[in-house]
Amino acid sequence: MTEFFDVLKETGEYSNEVASREECHKKGLWHKAAVVFIINKDNSKVLLQKRSATKRLWPNLWDVTAGGHVLTGELGYQAIIRETKEEIGIDIQKQDLEFIGATISENIKGDIINRHFNEYYVVHMDIDEKELKLQTEEVQDIKWIDKDEVISKIRNNYDGITDKIGCWEYLIKYFELVSKNNI
Repeated sequence: MTEFFDVLKETGEYSNEVASREECHKKGLWHKAAVVFIINKDNSKVLLQKRSATKRLWPNLWDVTAGGHVLTGELGYQAIIRETKEEIGIDIQKQDLEFIGATISENIKGDIINRHFNEYYVVHMDIDEKELKLQTEEVQDIKWIDKDEVISKIRNNYDGITDKIGCWEYLIKYFELVSKNNI
């Protein structure tokens, strides 16, 4: 099934155009993406997914809990709810989501020009990762990783994780705020 995205102007405004995933990535058209980090309730661990070996971008690397492109007519939080269910089998609700920031990003890898307006969210849940249903074409593994280990990987040139700079920096900022405010 072909996915279609709302094409955005460089300023983030809707252009009133729609394009397929392939067209957006071939022409470098701006579009939206959204990411969620599931963090356990005591803020000590992050649930990360290991990307499938068959993914064109960042295969076999640890990544955000779930995320992906925002489809035409969708809002970022709706994409997160959909992607989390598709990728790891978790049902989350809008009220579970905490918006933590947004950035723009540009990743050019081979013939893929990925230009995103990104939204970042956090959800607090204690779940057993062994009970999750993984979408194997997207995700090959999932596990809880200690927040300090994740932060160390980020600061060590994204050691073993995707180099999605914006989302990881927002995760660090989130943990700094939690620590500062004793949340």
